[in-house]
Amino acid sequence: MDTHEFDITIGKDGRVRAEIKGSRGKRCLALADLLQQIVGREESRELTSDYHQPDTKVRTDAQIRTRRAE
Repeated sequence: MDTHEFDITIGKDGRVRAEIKGSRGKRCLALADLLQQIVGREESRELTSDYHQPDTKVRTDAQIRTRRAE
């Protein structure tokens, strides 16, 4: 299971700034939408480089075969 963090700052003017950590790609947007529903109206959204990373894990298997000399 992945761990996600919300870094939330509430300014003196009442504005809320949130950064989602530990999530990439479309999953990050889903978490941002959830947070927006909790907090209220969203003024702007800034996508970080994590958004542009693949949100899937890649598994690599390698197999080496050698031929015996005949």
